[in-house]
Amino acid sequence: MRLFPRLPALLGVVLMLGLAAAPSQAFELQWFGQSAFKLTTETGKVIVIDPFIRKNPKTPEQFKDLEKLGKVDLILVTHGHFDHTADVPALAEMTGAKVGMNADMGSVYSSLGLLPKGQLIRWNKSGTITPLGEDIKITMVRAEHSSSVTHDGAVHAGGEPVGYVIELENGYKIYHSGDTGVFGDMKMIGEYYKPDLALVCIGGWFTMGPQEAAYAMGSLMKPKMVIPMHYGTFPPLKGTPQEFKQQSVLGGVRQGLDLDSVSEKEKEADQEELEFGDENGRYPAGTYVRNPIGTSHAPRDPGPPRRSDRKDPPSR
Repeated sequence: MRLFPRLPALLGVVLMLGLAAAPSQAFELQWFGQSAFKLTTETGKVIVIDPFIRKNPKTPEQFKDLEKLGKVDLILVTHGHFDHTADVPALAEMTGAKVGMNADMGSVYSSLGLLPKGQLIRWNKSGTITPLGEDIKITMVRAEHSSSVTHDGAVHAGGEPVGYVIELENGYKIYHSGDTGVFGDMKMIGEYYKPDLALVCIGGWFTMGPQEAAYAMGSLMKPKMVIPMHYGTFPPLKGTPQEFKQQSVLGGVRQGLDLDSVSEKEKEADQEELEFGDENGRYPAGTYVRNPIGTSHAPRDPGPPRRSDRKDPPSR
């Protein structure tokens, strides 16, 4: 699992992601802060996920004009909260894009007159749709959160929160977690859908924080690459990409990590945690130290390990 480097610098910037599995093909991914993304596929199809742009405090001013998004073919909504839906009606009206959401939330949007029925795609978890053609498959998957729709001061039920797995033309798969906590079926999503890239909330308070997200990605889902999202937008969302990376590398969530992407310094720190020391030096993980009757040793931490300190267990 690789963490996308220097993520804060990517805000509002188009990412050209070359695909290791298919070097000749690529896509564009643009992040607007919180959970809002614009995905442009190899064949020029445009998907916007959770559009919260104009009033998003983390979206740079030059990107807050919805018209600058250009053509939009499909809008995907993970749940009903304002920081995921604020620009859905305006963007749908401006572009004529279809709007996909959970079936119950779609009924609420239709009954409140927020979207025309002709633009709505209502479906549910585990269902796969192909509104952009057979080459792009979109599957709705589970999320562990809440959902409600607030309109004209009234709060309406918003169905259940969801995430998405988007399979592009060349088979590359992107998972968008929506707002969620950790849940055991993340392992199933990883094993069955095998996402290459995961867009994952890390802010905490309302969703997973860095430690939970690191566990979810490193031990359960195990994607090839992770881009953290949904952090720093509002004061309670205190998780940071730096904490997420630290938890992923040093927090015991080593299973599933691509250690080739971990720095040598981080590897040494990891190894140091696993080493035992006494007055004779340090011993690598797995060393068996035996004290015959009448002998003793003094376990201690002699400081950062040096190769010259690492010894075979003493014969006593």
